[in-house]
Amino acid sequence: MALLTFPSSPFHFFSPRPIPRRPSFVCSFSAATNARSRPAILWFKHDLRLHDHPGLAAAAQTHRFLLPLYVFDHRILSRYSDDMLELLLFALEDLRNSLKEQGSNLMVRFGSAENIIKELVKEVKATDLFIEEEVEYEMHQLIAVVKETLETSSSLYGNLDIVLWRTPFYDIKNLKELPASYNDFKKLKLLPTSPPLPATLPVAETELNWGPLPTFSDLRDFIKERIGKSRVSWNLMKEKTAEAILKDNFSNLSGTKPKSLNVESNERRRLDKSVFVTRKGDIVGGGTNSVLNALAAYLRYLEGTARDDWQEVHERLRNAETREGASFTSLFGPALSLGIISRRTIHYEAIKYEKERNAGFLSPFGYSAATVAAAADAVCSMEWFSLLALKSQLSNEGLYSLRIWRWRGHLIQYTVVGHEGPAILLVHGFGAFLEHYRDNINGIAECGNRVWAITLLGFGKSEKPNVVYTELLWAELLRDFIIEVVGEPVHPVGNSIGGYFVSIVAGLWPALVKSVILLNSAGNVIPGFSSRRFSNERQTIAAAGLVAQLLLFYLKLNIRNTIKSFYPTKTDRADNWLINEMLRASYDPGVIMVMESIFTFDLSIPLNYLLEGYGERVLVLQGMKDPLLDSKAKLAMLKEHCTGLVIKELDAGHCPHDEQPQEANRIICEWIAAVERKQTASSYS
Repeated sequence: MALLTFPSSPFHFFSPRPIPRRPSFVCSFSAATNARSRPAILWFKHDLRLHDHPGLAAAAQTHRFLLPLYVFDHRILSRYSDDMLELLLFALEDLRNSLKEQGSNLMVRFGSAENIIKELVKEVKATDLFIEEEVEYEMHQLIAVVKETLETSSSLYGNLDIVLWRTPFYDIKNLKELPASYNDFKKLKLLPTSPPLPATLPVAETELNWGPLPTFSDLRDFIKERIGKSRVSWNLMKEKTAEAILKDNFSNLSGTKPKSLNVESNERRRLDKSVFVTRKGDIVGGGTNSVLNALAAYLRYLEGTARDDWQEVHERLRNAETREGASFTSLFGPALSLGIISRRTIHYEAIKYEKERNAGFLSPFGYSAATVAAAADAVCSMEWFSLLALKSQLSNEGLYSLRIWRWRGHLIQYTVVGHEGPAILLVHGFGAFLEHYRDNINGIAECGNRVWAITLLGFGKSEKPNVVYTELLWAELLRDFIIEVVGEPVHPVGNSIGGYFVSIVAGLWPALVKSVILLNSAGNVIPGFSSRRFSNERQTIAAAGLVAQLLLFYLKLNIRNTIKSFYPTKTDRADNWLINEMLRASYDPGVIMVMESIFTFDLSIPLNYLLEGYGERVLVLQGMKDPLLDSKAKLAMLKEHCTGLVIKELDAGHCPHDEQPQEANRIICEWIAAVERKQTASSYS
């Protein structure tokens, strides 16, 4: 197998393995242009469009026959919510119709992508396979399996070139030279590239069996059959929000009947040409033209309109504007995740409209419409975090390899170390990242454990989208990570506010948690809380954005002294690396939205309520010199109102795991071993 690459490509490709008795070679793009007789397959995954599709354009230019393919593979589909599955079906229907208009078609198959592609390569005698490059670890693995299957197949003859492509937003020659800081990246003053003209596709061979598109029910049944009953039951936990569970719990305690959630009926009357195609009717979908129409309506919100379909977009915009600009990601994020439209096209259309409003000019003082700013800023932010994710895949340097998981369309960084033993999940505090467990990940794994560490949404090098950040949002992220990535119950370890998130997961989804380990956890102890009612009303402050900017500015100026105060025993642990990493993240786009969450956190659900059912399965590892709280008073309240928990005191500050890593690792490892042996907390003590 050979690898077909574009000249001067800045992108990372899998290196082909040599195959016995079949010479492999690397073919340049220019050489491929002379191979019009070669048939090719283009595998659609998260690129469900014809517009601004570099892989499709290259394949159409260089091949006399092109087979567009979509594979319903359960490894991809099982990650999708019902809304995303609906959106997928509408997008595929439109994609097939658009291909037919050009004399082509979309082949649809069910099963394992590697087996289906292998059979199709053999059937049509394809010599090239075009695949969009992915940043997610699981998708990387899937592409690698496809590649290995093709390489080792004895039924294939000749050479098969694999083209990995992506849509270039900026003209970056070498990703290894990408600045680590967004502040430095902006100094390069790179302009987004423009989408090319649509490609002319070769006519499809009509005698092929193209396959039918499934119904939504058929697709659900297919997924359930492939992933098994146990996985289905786990996935069901993702369908109910943390807020809904809390409402139900407190309604049951008070003897009142919970009010039904404010969800529109599935029988919602649909407008002609509506772009809201799913049953909930709250996200933009359909095909590329449908999404472009919705984008045009979104950008022109200030102008008003008499068109029913545009008025519908404006209504949904108002409902989704939970904070300034948040409506864009809410409405268009799913379509971008499926690749129904590219980030580059969104930016191009937003800037084109901005120029229309300003006689062809762009103001250096910002955009003239909030909707233009929301769209342009969102896709530029997405591209930055995508570039960071791609760069992280270029090398495996460091103590552990970094992986990417996509959650609700956003890129989340994590790592895993260890191959056997109990599963442990490390969760950092506010402003930190998975590397804050730099001396714990390997240390705990060496005790015979498998250790996952995650960088939460909004922190480190994980994406920072324009959403409303709450403790319940982060708890749902951890829930989904355990279900989708870890795949089994865990011993979660949480520091500071991360400890509170871990406690919420333990309280609301106990099937996911074996024991709870809290490191100077946030959260209160409130006696008699069980009689209280849950409220989703949040206290906000006026001009939260401005206050967040001032707070961020202050923290940047004083970060060294602030961090050192968290390490009173070993101030040298607050080293340049830790401080520089925190500073780097503080310049990321979207960081202000994360800072605003400080003023809307709701910690009113106390630890004694969340951990009530855990008895002797809670370990509190407390740094007694924490400058943020009175550790002695906190421990006294925990002892009095949380039955059976174990408390270990350390000569450390707010981050005992990083200030005293060897001691913290020893305590955590001994605790997990005891819990796994089903020893009681009293015997462990």
